Amino acid sequence: MGCGRVGSTLARSLSDQGHDVAVIDSDPMAFRRLGSSFDGRTVTGMGFDRDTLKAAGTAEAYAFAAVSSGDNSNILAARVARETFGVENVAARIYDPARAMIYQRLGIPTVATVRWTAEQMMQRLLPKGSIPELTDPSGKVSVAQVPLHDAWIGERLTRLEEVSSSRVVYLTRLGEGVLPHRDTVYQAGDLVHLAVDAHSLGSVEAICAAAPPAD
Repeated sequence: MGCGRVGSTLARSLSDQGHDVAVIDSDPMAFRRLGSSFDGRTVTGMGFDRDTLKAAGTAEAYAFAAVSSGDNSNILAARVARETFGVENVAARIYDPARAMIYQRLGIPTVATVRWTAEQMMQRLLPKGSIPELTDPSGKVSVAQVPLHDAWIGERLTRLEEVSSSRVVYLTRLGEGVLPHRDTVYQAGDLVHLAVDAHSLGSVEAICAAAPPAD
Protein backbone atom coordinates (compact mmCIF):
# COMPACT_ATOMS: atom_id res chain seq x y z
CA MET A 1 0.00 0.00 0.00
CA GLY A 2 1.40 3.36 -1.11
CA CYS A 3 3.03 4.14 -4.43
CA GLY A 4 5.25 7.02 -3.45
CA ARG A 5 9.01 6.97 -3.78
CA VAL A 6 9.31 4.21 -1.18
CA GLY A 7 6.43 2.05 -2.37
CA SER A 8 7.29 2.25 -6.06
CA THR A 9 10.93 1.33 -5.37
CA LEU A 10 9.87 -1.61 -3.22
CA ALA A 11 7.30 -2.79 -5.79
CA ARG A 12 9.76 -2.66 -8.69
CA SER A 13 12.44 -4.44 -6.65
CA LEU A 14 10.10 -7.26 -5.69
CA SER A 15 8.77 -7.54 -9.23
CA ASP A 16 12.30 -7.66 -10.65
CA GLN A 17 12.99 -10.62 -8.33
CA GLY A 18 10.09 -12.50 -9.91
CA HIS A 19 7.43 -11.91 -7.26
CA ASP A 20 3.81 -11.18 -8.16
CA VAL A 21 3.12 -7.67 -6.85
CA ALA A 22 -0.05 -5.61 -6.42
CA VAL A 23 0.18 -1.92 -5.56
CA ILE A 24 -2.58 0.11 -3.89
CA ASP A 25 -2.78 3.90 -3.92
CA SER A 26 -5.62 6.39 -3.65
CA ASP A 27 -4.13 8.50 -6.46
CA PRO A 28 -4.08 6.72 -9.84
CA MET A 29 -1.41 9.15 -11.07
CA ALA A 30 0.98 7.72 -8.48
CA PHE A 31 1.32 4.50 -10.49
CA ARG A 32 3.39 6.41 -13.05
CA ARG A 33 6.31 5.97 -10.66
CA LEU A 34 6.27 2.24 -11.40
CA GLY A 35 7.41 2.76 -14.98
CA SER A 36 6.26 1.09 -18.17
CA SER A 37 8.12 -2.17 -17.44
CA PHE A 38 6.16 -2.95 -14.26
CA ASP A 39 3.81 -5.85 -14.97
CA GLY A 40 2.13 -6.16 -11.59
CA ARG A 41 -1.39 -5.19 -10.60
CA THR A 42 -2.41 -1.63 -9.66
CA VAL A 43 -5.50 -0.93 -7.57
CA THR A 44 -6.90 2.53 -6.90
CA GLY A 45 -8.43 2.94 -3.45
CA MET A 46 -7.77 3.34 0.27
CA GLY A 47 -5.32 0.72 1.45
CA PHE A 48 -7.20 -0.07 4.66
CA ASP A 49 -10.54 -0.57 2.89
CA ARG A 50 -11.46 -4.25 2.86
CA ASP A 51 -12.92 -4.19 -0.66
CA THR A 52 -9.76 -2.51 -1.97
CA LEU A 53 -7.57 -5.04 -0.24
CA LYS A 54 -9.69 -7.86 -1.61
CA ALA A 55 -9.37 -6.45 -5.15
CA ALA A 56 -5.60 -6.41 -4.71
CA GLY A 57 -5.57 -10.13 -3.86
CA THR A 58 -4.60 -9.65 -0.23
CA ALA A 59 -6.32 -12.88 0.80
CA GLU A 60 -3.83 -14.82 -1.32
CA ALA A 61 -0.79 -12.66 -0.47
CA TYR A 62 2.32 -13.95 1.26
CA ALA A 63 3.31 -10.48 2.51
CA PHE A 64 1.90 -6.97 2.84
CA ALA A 65 3.83 -3.68 3.12
CA ALA A 66 2.12 -0.49 4.27
CA VAL A 67 4.30 2.39 3.09
CA SER A 68 1.91 5.30 2.52
CA SER A 69 2.57 8.78 3.92
CA GLY A 70 0.32 8.31 6.97
CA ASP A 71 1.22 6.42 10.14
CA ASN A 72 -2.40 5.71 11.08
CA SER A 73 -3.26 4.49 7.59
CA ASN A 74 -0.20 2.26 7.52
CA ILE A 75 -0.80 0.57 10.84
CA LEU A 76 -4.54 0.18 10.20
CA ALA A 77 -3.95 -1.36 6.77
CA ALA A 78 -1.30 -3.69 8.19
CA ARG A 79 -3.65 -4.85 10.94
CA VAL A 80 -6.52 -5.44 8.51
CA ALA A 81 -4.19 -7.40 6.21
CA ARG A 82 -3.10 -9.62 9.09
CA GLU A 83 -6.26 -9.93 11.16
CA THR A 84 -8.90 -9.96 8.42
CA PHE A 85 -7.05 -11.53 5.49
CA GLY A 86 -4.59 -13.68 7.44
CA VAL A 87 -1.40 -12.35 5.83
CA GLU A 88 1.44 -13.73 7.92
CA ASN A 89 4.21 -11.32 6.94
CA VAL A 90 3.36 -7.65 7.29
CA ALA A 91 5.43 -4.52 7.84
CA ALA A 92 4.49 -0.88 8.29
CA ARG A 93 6.55 2.25 7.75
CA ILE A 94 6.19 4.69 10.66
CA TYR A 95 7.23 8.33 10.49
CA ASP A 96 7.13 8.83 14.26
CA PRO A 97 9.72 6.51 15.88
CA ALA A 98 8.20 7.17 19.31
CA ARG A 99 5.00 5.43 18.17
CA ALA A 100 6.79 2.49 16.57
CA MET A 101 7.12 0.61 19.87
CA ILE A 102 3.37 0.81 20.45
CA TYR A 103 2.67 -0.69 17.05
CA GLN A 104 5.37 -3.33 17.56
CA ARG A 105 3.45 -4.49 20.63
CA LEU A 106 0.43 -5.04 18.41
CA GLY A 107 2.48 -7.61 16.53
CA ILE A 108 3.15 -5.43 13.48
CA PRO A 109 6.85 -5.07 12.58
CA THR A 110 7.56 -1.40 11.99
CA VAL A 111 10.33 0.43 10.18
CA ALA A 112 10.91 4.04 11.23
CA THR A 113 11.60 6.46 8.39
CA VAL A 114 14.87 7.59 9.92
CA ARG A 115 16.40 4.19 9.23
CA TRP A 116 14.24 3.01 6.36
CA THR A 117 15.71 1.32 3.30
CA ALA A 118 13.95 -0.81 0.68
CA GLU A 119 16.34 -3.64 1.52
CA GLN A 120 15.30 -3.66 5.20
CA MET A 121 11.63 -3.70 4.28
CA MET A 122 12.14 -6.58 1.83
CA GLN A 123 14.01 -8.60 4.44
CA ARG A 124 11.05 -8.27 6.80
CA LEU A 125 8.59 -9.38 4.12
CA LEU A 126 10.36 -12.21 2.33
CA PRO A 127 10.95 -15.67 3.81
CA LYS A 128 14.17 -16.58 5.56
CA GLY A 129 17.18 -14.32 5.52
CA SER A 130 18.84 -12.55 8.43
CA ILE A 131 19.02 -8.81 8.92
CA PRO A 132 22.70 -7.91 9.56
CA GLU A 133 23.02 -5.27 12.28
CA LEU A 134 26.73 -5.10 13.13
CA THR A 135 30.02 -6.52 11.88
CA ASP A 136 33.29 -6.10 13.72
CA PRO A 137 36.13 -4.23 11.90
CA SER A 138 37.87 -7.49 10.97
CA GLY A 139 34.71 -8.81 9.29
CA LYS A 140 34.87 -12.05 11.28
CA VAL A 141 31.97 -11.62 13.68
CA SER A 142 28.48 -10.41 12.86
CA VAL A 143 25.42 -9.61 14.93
CA ALA A 144 22.27 -10.34 12.96
CA GLN A 145 18.55 -10.66 13.53
CA VAL A 146 17.77 -14.21 12.41
CA PRO A 147 14.19 -15.56 12.07
CA LEU A 148 13.40 -18.84 13.83
CA HIS A 149 11.10 -21.68 12.80
CA ASP A 150 7.88 -21.78 14.84
CA ALA A 151 8.95 -25.14 16.22
CA TRP A 152 11.51 -23.29 18.36
CA ILE A 153 8.68 -21.74 20.40
CA GLY A 154 9.07 -22.95 23.97
CA GLU A 155 12.70 -24.04 23.47
CA ARG A 156 15.45 -22.60 25.65
CA LEU A 157 17.74 -20.20 23.83
CA THR A 158 20.72 -22.10 25.24
CA ARG A 159 19.55 -25.00 23.07
CA LEU A 160 19.67 -22.73 20.02
CA GLU A 161 23.19 -21.66 20.95
CA GLU A 162 24.29 -25.28 21.26
CA VAL A 163 23.05 -26.43 17.88
CA SER A 164 23.98 -23.29 15.92
CA SER A 165 27.32 -22.43 17.54
CA SER A 166 26.06 -18.87 17.98
CA ARG A 167 25.39 -16.59 20.94
CA VAL A 168 22.08 -14.89 21.66
CA VAL A 169 23.03 -11.27 22.27
CA TYR A 170 19.50 -10.10 23.11
CA LEU A 171 15.83 -10.46 22.20
CA THR A 172 13.30 -7.90 21.10
CA ARG A 173 10.08 -8.90 22.83
CA LEU A 174 6.94 -6.77 22.51
CA GLY A 175 9.10 -3.93 21.25
CA GLU A 176 11.55 -3.99 24.17
CA GLY A 177 15.08 -5.36 24.44
CA VAL A 178 15.55 -8.37 26.72
CA LEU A 179 18.84 -9.83 27.92
CA PRO A 180 18.37 -13.62 28.04
CA HIS A 181 19.38 -15.89 30.89
CA ARG A 182 19.93 -19.63 30.80
CA ASP A 183 16.22 -20.43 31.30
CA THR A 184 14.87 -17.94 28.76
CA VAL A 185 12.69 -19.61 26.12
CA TYR A 186 11.79 -18.41 22.65
CA GLN A 187 8.26 -17.00 22.43
CA ALA A 188 6.07 -16.29 19.42
CA GLY A 189 6.84 -12.84 18.08
CA ASP A 190 10.34 -12.64 19.55
CA LEU A 191 13.09 -11.16 17.40
CA VAL A 192 16.36 -12.99 18.08
CA HIS A 193 19.67 -11.19 17.65
CA LEU A 194 22.62 -13.58 17.30
CA ALA A 195 26.38 -13.12 17.32
CA VAL A 196 27.86 -15.51 14.75
CA ASP A 197 30.97 -16.24 12.75
CA ALA A 198 30.34 -14.07 9.70
CA HIS A 199 31.35 -16.88 7.34
CA SER A 200 28.88 -19.24 9.04
CA LEU A 201 25.85 -16.95 8.88
CA GLY A 202 24.28 -18.94 6.04
CA SER A 203 24.48 -22.22 7.95
CA VAL A 204 23.14 -20.58 11.11
CA GLU A 205 20.19 -19.24 9.11
CA ALA A 206 19.48 -22.75 7.83
CA ILE A 207 19.53 -24.18 11.37
CA CYS A 208 17.22 -21.46 12.66
CA ALA A 209 14.83 -21.92 9.73
CA ALA A 210 14.36 -25.60 10.57
CA ALA A 211 12.78 -27.33 13.55
CA PRO A 212 15.14 -28.11 16.47
CA PRO A 213 16.98 -31.39 15.98
CA ALA A 214 16.03 -34.35 18.12
CA ASP A 215 18.06 -34.82 21.28
